[in-house]
Amino acid sequence: MVRSSKSQMKFDRRFECEYGQIAEVSPLIRRIVANNPGPYTFKGTGTYIIGRGEVAVIDPGPDDKSHVEALLGSLKGEQITHQIVTHTHLDHSPATRYVAEQTGAKTYAFGPHGLGKIAKEFKVEAGGDMDFKPDFTVKDGEIIKGSGWSIECVHTPGHTSNHLCLSLIEEEALFTGDHVMGWSTTVISPPDGDMSDYILSLKKLLIRKDKIYYPTHGGAILEPQKYVRAIIIHRKLRENQILDCISKEINNIPDMVSRMYEGLDQRLIKAAQHSILSHMIDLVNRDIIHANGSVNIDAEYEKL
Repeated sequence: MVRSSKSQMKFDRRFECEYGQIAEVSPLIRRIVANNPGPYTFKGTGTYIIGRGEVAVIDPGPDDKSHVEALLGSLKGEQITHQIVTHTHLDHSPATRYVAEQTGAKTYAFGPHGLGKIAKEFKVEAGGDMDFKPDFTVKDGEIIKGSGWSIECVHTPGHTSNHLCLSLIEEEALFTGDHVMGWSTTVISPPDGDMSDYILSLKKLLIRKDKIYYPTHGGAILEPQKYVRAIIIHRKLRENQILDCISKEINNIPDMVSRMYEGLDQRLIKAAQHSILSHMIDLVNRDIIHANGSVNIDAEYEKL
């Protein structure tokens, strides 16, 4: 995966805090980081608190009661009225159950894991919270209102088919979940992850007027449109690398990953393979390449 440059990371000071401590981000936004650092989560999953007094929580986090205890402990004298989930990977939504048990706060999301791509009872990928069922499903463009805040739901499929970005209207700020991250490119893992949908969702963000992005992982992004354009360019470069590999008879995904991601952390090889597979599916669907057999990681590919 590709990490963000130092210039893109300089805003991390907004999120500097020990695990279990609150960072004051803006008059309406606070952030607390779960103790789950790793190759896919960076320093940990960032849970956002919106408002004062009666608040919403965005992405309550992983199945970690200590994180929920820290979250609730930081909100003594305040009430959580809404839990809003960007998507249903295991580091984002499982903690909703603990928060609901303690506060009664209802959950809002686009839908269960895999909605919009695969039948919900089918386990579309490892890492999905298959037990999550929102109390309220929301649509693209729907606005959730609370005490002193309002959030527009922006459906951005690609990383997952049920992924939402969330716009805090009062601050023209967009919470981007894992659609746009502040430290690394986003993993697109088929079958629920879809490269074509992902690019279209990035282009959808380009025509918006958000002034700042708050990813779940990594620092704030203060030049969001410029950042999104760079991601689109990066994906086009990956596509060109794939086609170059095929022209040089490097025809399978494992060999492509070895060539394209030199020095990659071994723990991320599978993720890189899945992201390249998502490019392959897109290229096959656009009749640019052909798979000898079914489109999968082990297939051999050639140009049409």
